[in-house]
Amino acid sequence: MKCQKCDKPATFHITELTDGNPQELHLCEEHAREYLSQSGMGSAEPENMAAALAHQMAQQMAVGQTAEELARLDQQVCPFCGISFYDFRSRGRLGCPHDYTCFEAQLNPLILNIHGETEHTGKTPRLGSRASQEKTQLIRFRREMKEAVAEEDYERAGKLRDTIRRIEQGDSPEETSH
Repeated sequence: MKCQKCDKPATFHITELTDGNPQELHLCEEHAREYLSQSGMGSAEPENMAAALAHQMAQQMAVGQTAEELARLDQQVCPFCGISFYDFRSRGRLGCPHDYTCFEAQLNPLILNIHGETEHTGKTPRLGSRASQEKTQLIRFRREMKEAVAEEDYERAGKLRDTIRRIEQGDSPEETSH
């Protein structure tokens, strides 16, 4: 998302309530500093200085709590594909369909903000369910194969490789056991 005042990426997303109506601002660091200095302590009268300081301290404490919460969320990992929430935030892509369930609490506000809805109301692919399951299996088997190689369990890695090939060729994965 771009800054509303220039073409730089927006790194600050500010929501203000004005007469009970939320107004969102998406600003780069430079314009956010400018905006906050205009609406912050620069215009405070001496008698309002303590209130302005208290307000800024409360905001800093909330930012600290948010940073701690974000660090905790970044460690959350999908059990199917192994993608972490940090990986999603960094790349902007999910790893598998199960990520929507795994990261539901974090994704719903984002999806609602982008699309205005959290429920899909459009078309769905005819082969969606089976193809989606196969892709999920492939993702999981590839992750397991990488783990097996890292653990130097080459026999298990070979079986998983064969299973992946069978799925890619259209055979069912149940024909092998791993």
